[in-house]
Amino acid sequence: MMNWHKLLSAERLGKENNKKLLNYDYARSQFQRDYDRIIFSSPFRRLQNKTQVFPLPGSVFVHNRLTHSLEVASVGRSLGTILANHLKKENDTKSCLFLDEIGNIVSAASLAHDLGNPSFGHSGEKAISRYFTDGDGRQYKDLMSPLQWCDLINFEGNANAFRILTNIFHGKQESQFALTYSTLATLVKYPCESVAGHRKDKVYTKKYGFFASEIETFSKIADKLGIIRFQHSPLVCYRHPLTFLVEAADDICYYIIDLEDSHRLGIFSDDEVSNLMVGLLGTDAQETLRRANDIFDSNDKVSFLRAKCINSLINECSSAFIKHLPDVMEGNFNSSLTECLDEPFHSALKKIDAISIDKIYNYRSVVEKEIAGYKVMSGLLEEFIPAVMDGSNHYHSKLQKLIPSQFTPINETPYTRIQSVLDFVSGMTDLYAVEVFRKIKGISFPGI
Repeated sequence: MMNWHKLLSAERLGKENNKKLLNYDYARSQFQRDYDRIIFSSPFRRLQNKTQVFPLPGSVFVHNRLTHSLEVASVGRSLGTILANHLKKENDTKSCLFLDEIGNIVSAASLAHDLGNPSFGHSGEKAISRYFTDGDGRQYKDLMSPLQWCDLINFEGNANAFRILTNIFHGKQESQFALTYSTLATLVKYPCESVAGHRKDKVYTKKYGFFASEIETFSKIADKLGIIRFQHSPLVCYRHPLTFLVEAADDICYYIIDLEDSHRLGIFSDDEVSNLMVGLLGTDAQETLRRANDIFDSNDKVSFLRAKCINSLINECSSAFIKHLPDVMEGNFNSSLTECLDEPFHSALKKIDAISIDKIYNYRSVVEKEIAGYKVMSGLLEEFIPAVMDGSNHYHSKLQKLIPSQFTPINETPYTRIQSVLDFVSGMTDLYAVEVFRKIKGISFPGI
C-alpha cells in the first residue's frame, strides 16, 4: 500500500543534495514555488495561443489552453484541500509533514497538465503520429528500437509535458524547472511506457506518460515516493493518488466550460444549456434554476449555472475519492472519478459528453481548424525531420538554422535528432506554426 508520508515529498528533481531548498520560506511553500515556476515559464505562456476547442474568434471570448489550465488548477486546488482536511482527521496521517500542501500540489500539477499539447491539440498529436505510420517518416523505423518507434507512432502530449518539465534542453540552465517529486508524479496520468500504453482495461494505461528518454527519470521519482509498480518491463506503475484529482479537475472543466463556450458562440440556447446542466445542480436544482431565471443577461445566467455545476462536481468527486481511497492507495481503483459518480450526476455527464461530441467537437469551425492544423503540422515535419536526419544539402542546412539552439540534441542518435524536431514543432503556438509553415512552403515571403 502507498503511504502519504512518502508520497508527499518536497525533494526537487536535479536538486536532491541541496538541503537549502527544503527550508521553510515565509512567502511560499515548496509546492507553491512549483506553481510559480510553471506559471512564469515560456511553455506555459505559449498556451495562450493554443486553442482549447474552438478557434479563437477575437470578438467573442472562448477558452484557450492557458485559461483552461488556470481553471483546472483552481478546481484542483479545491479538490486537494478537501482531501487534506479529510486526511487530517485520520490517525495514521495526522503527523504527515506536507498534508496541508495537497491542494498546492494538485494545483501545480493541474496547471502543467496541458504543457505538452502540440499546436492544434489532438489533431497535432495525430499529425505527428501519422507522419511516422503513413508518411515519409516510415523510412526511419529501422533506425529505432521498438520502444523508440512506439513513442513516435503514438505521439502523446501527456508524455511531452513530463519531458518539458524534466529534460535538460541545450543552453538552458541545468534543472530549469527542478519541480518537486510529488508535483511531477501527480502530473503523470498514464505512468507507463508507450509499448505498454493504449490498453483500455486499465485507467493508467489508456495512453502513456513518458517517452523512452524519460523512463529513468520517472523510475527514480516513483521509487522515491513509493509508487507501486504494476510491472517492471515494460514499466507500468499505478498512479500517484493525487493524479485522480488532477484528472477530475480537468474532466469537470472541459465538461462544463466547453458547454459555456458553445453557448457564447450561439451553438446552444439558454434553455438547452439549463436542461443539460440541471442534473449537475444537486438537491438545490430547482432553487438554483429559479435564481438563474432572475438573471437577465444571457451569458451571466450560464456563468452562474456553470459555477454551481462545478461546485457540485467538486463535492461529488471529492466524496467519490474518499469513498474509494483504500483501493486508490493499494492501486486497485480502476476508474476516473467522474465515471463513478452516483446518479443523477453520472447520467448528466454522459448526456453532456454525447451531445458535446455531436454538436461541439464536430462543429464546422472546429473541424476546419483540425483539418488545417493537421496539414500544417504534417508539412512542418516533412521539411524539418529530413533536414536533421540528412542535412547534407544546402536546403537542409538552411532549414537546420531555423531550429533554435536549445533543441540541439545532447546525444546524436536518430531518435534524439527526431526528438529535437518534435520538441521544436510541438512547442509552437498555433499562429507561429502557421507562420513558419507558410514561409518554408513559399506561400508567404518574408518582408513582402
